[in-house]
Amino acid sequence: MTAEPPEGQVGEGDRSLEVRWIFPGRLETAVTGWFGRFPIETEAREDAYLLDPRLPGLSVKIRGGGALEVKMYHGSPGILELAGRAHGRLESWQKWSFPVSPSNQSSGCPPGWRPVRKRRRISRFSLAGGQIVVRASELDHEPQCDVELTEVSTIGQDWWTLGFEASGPADLRRSALEATARLVFNRPLPGGAEPDLDDSKSYMQWLSHRPGPKRRDAPR
Repeated sequence: MTAEPPEGQVGEGDRSLEVRWIFPGRLETAVTGWFGRFPIETEAREDAYLLDPRLPGLSVKIRGGGALEVKMYHGSPGILELAGRAHGRLESWQKWSFPVSPSNQSSGCPPGWRPVRKRRRISRFSLAGGQIVVRASELDHEPQCDVELTEVSTIGQDWWTLGFEASGPADLRRSALEATARLVFNRPLPGGAEPDLDDSKSYMQWLSHRPGPKRRDAPR
């Protein structure tokens, strides 16, 4: 694959505040119903994450075969706490995206990369006048928060994830994320599940602790 950065300097990228939980097993119908009370968009794609070499503080992936995405971690400003509903680690990120031409390799991901298949359900919200509302349009000056419920499959294993990503003015991102989380968790997850800090991690952190498929020894 060949990255095609824009002319001139790369720029500052996009800043976001995020929290994510990742759980083992298949996504249950009850959870999709819980999430389906909001308007959703759906998307299916395969991303490939760079795991070797490890790049501390960076997440590098090929998004759906059409974009190289680089994210830089800027630390955690604290914990999202919703008593009796969810606890998660907030993470600040900065992201750059570049179009890429498809790889000529037909044998899958090259060494060091991990393919991850995703089926995403996304709801989009905005913070307007101190109230969280379903977002009808994208306005750069408004604090926004996207919520995703995603089925994940990698190395023959099924997982699912719930994530919040707030963007917009830096001083309002946390307010937007927290208000959106309160709205979403106003109804508890089915089965009494309570996302906690042990489940809270980024894709890169999660993948770095998931062993890849065993390599076959070369014939002698």
